[in-house]
Amino acid sequence: MTEKHQDGLMQDLSKPKTLGEYARIAFTGFAMGAADIVPGVSGGTMAFILGAYETLINAIKSFNVEAIRLALGLKFASLLNDHIPVRFLVTLGIGLLTAVLLLSNALGHLLETQPLFIFAFFGGLIVASIVSVGLKIRWSLAALAALIAGAVFAFWLVGLPALEDSSHDGLTLFLSGMVAICAMLLPGISGSFILLILGQYKYILDAVRARDIVPLIFVAMGALVGILAFSRVISWLLRHYESVTIAALVGFMIGSLRVIWQEMDKGTRLIAEFGASHLVLALALAAAGFVLVSVLDHLQTRSNPLFAVFKKRAA
Repeated sequence: MTEKHQDGLMQDLSKPKTLGEYARIAFTGFAMGAADIVPGVSGGTMAFILGAYETLINAIKSFNVEAIRLALGLKFASLLNDHIPVRFLVTLGIGLLTAVLLLSNALGHLLETQPLFIFAFFGGLIVASIVSVGLKIRWSLAALAALIAGAVFAFWLVGLPALEDSSHDGLTLFLSGMVAICAMLLPGISGSFILLILGQYKYILDAVRARDIVPLIFVAMGALVGILAFSRVISWLLRHYESVTIAALVGFMIGSLRVIWQEMDKGTRLIAEFGASHLVLALALAAAGFVLVSVLDHLQTRSNPLFAVFKKRAA
């Protein structure tokens, strides 16, 4: 039994036309790039928060047999204009790369010196998304079960210790790349964090730094297979069981808050060292992240639940 799409949960951004739509997609890419720099925060979370998640999944899914057929038939106009959402992907990619180039050094420095503030802000973003999306879901026993299952699974997953003495053979690297990219598509779960759990993160990072191509080829092949296959699974679930699937994705974000809390806990030494002013600033940043997502959601959907509450009170 399939469900109809619910207004305000997922939107189609595959064919932007106005400057505002392009700006929104570029900002989404920028937010994804910024999130990917922060360990434990997923770029998929930002895509979900900003309403571009399903468009991204379908864009990835568009690289299929039909795309190959059109390319081999030299039907590039049909391929790029009708089949693959090129304008969406290019705009998103520009925003993502801009964030990586502009923020890598700054965020890296802040993560080393002020982790409490960084994770407080991202925690506010995620909590606001949980509230705004969660209140729009058409709830049922199945959706509630999916929410709980997603939360428990993510809470367990992000708490796993990193494997030691892991093998780095081609098959292991292939499977690690496949699992990591699938995790990256799920809101709340970081692909780099999965590589860390699998004991492959440092090895792959060292391979990148040393320009060691062979292991990176295995990882890239696994990532390609994983993203093409998993995007189809998520797309099918969203198309046929939207409420249950989105409830599970919200559950992933709830469970993944364990990482945010753990990282913020590491930064509480700043409070002990510098006093309550740092706690106030952390709470202010969390509130700023919460308000930012709520405002963006309302601008996009005109149906943010928190704004609806304020309107009722004002009336």
